[in-house]
Amino acid sequence: MIFKTSILIFVFINLVTPVLSAEEKKPQIDSDQQISDFSLAGYGEKGKKTWDLSGKSADIFTEVVKLKDVVGNLYGKEEDIKLTARRGDFNKVEGKVHLEQDVVITTSSGAKLTTDSLDWDRKNQLVTTQDTVNIQRDNMVTVARGAKGEPNLKKVALEKEVKVDLNPQDPVQGQDSGIKEKTTITCDGPLEIDYEKNIASFNNNVKVARPDSVIYSDKMDVYFIASGSDSQNATGSEKAPGLMGNKIDKIIARGNVKVVRGENISYSEEATYTASDRKIVLSGKPRLIIYSSEELK
Repeated sequence: MIFKTSILIFVFINLVTPVLSAEEKKPQIDSDQQISDFSLAGYGEKGKKTWDLSGKSADIFTEVVKLKDVVGNLYGKEEDIKLTARRGDFNKVEGKVHLEQDVVITTSSGAKLTTDSLDWDRKNQLVTTQDTVNIQRDNMVTVARGAKGEPNLKKVALEKEVKVDLNPQDPVQGQDSGIKEKTTITCDGPLEIDYEKNIASFNNNVKVARPDSVIYSDKMDVYFIASGSDSQNATGSEKAPGLMGNKIDKIIARGNVKVVRGENISYSEEATYTASDRKIVLSGKPRLIIYSSEELK
């Protein structure tokens, strides 16, 4: 019995040991080189720096450089863009950068985008993400899931679950008019924002909630007053002309338009709202439903 037991143990060890050894000796993927304070830069005409990328440490592979504490900069003619993240991958062949964890884009004009991950196509000047993004510019805050746009954030397309909050700065310090003027715009998406042309195009189940009215429609174009039209901002410093402000100029709603003002409801194919006089013009088979508490005689 002792002899048979010894044979069984020997066979068992020989069957199991190779499997364990293969798992234990599985080759680890090591970088070709590990360095600290990594930096890389690109130059354009006349030796002018156009971009740079750096990290506190880097694992360098054949095609990819894995970075920690990433900082990237784009140097443009009109403004500069800075990208930061805790981790990133730089593809040396394609020239693309993938950023993760606490990703932030800031521009010299004051725009800021935050998200969990971001792909930066340096050659095509494009940033994309499928995660939730938060974009702040002045007192305009936009939240959505999924985004694609220029790194300078002047043109951005937001995919789903869009919400825009507008809360203009108080024109008279100490008054609470900013809260009264708050406007919230939501839609299923997509939303396309062109900050240079001062227009935002909302699509699918659009809703604009203002203190005096609520507007519903299938599609909606919201035109903003350019910040350059104001000589100074609240801090007294001059603003760069041509950038989209946070105050609405007019709204054009199209498709299944419904306007609610108090207890009165109107329907039409199209509606135009002008913020200066707070008037709404309905077109395309308009009809109005008026609720009155007075008895008809």
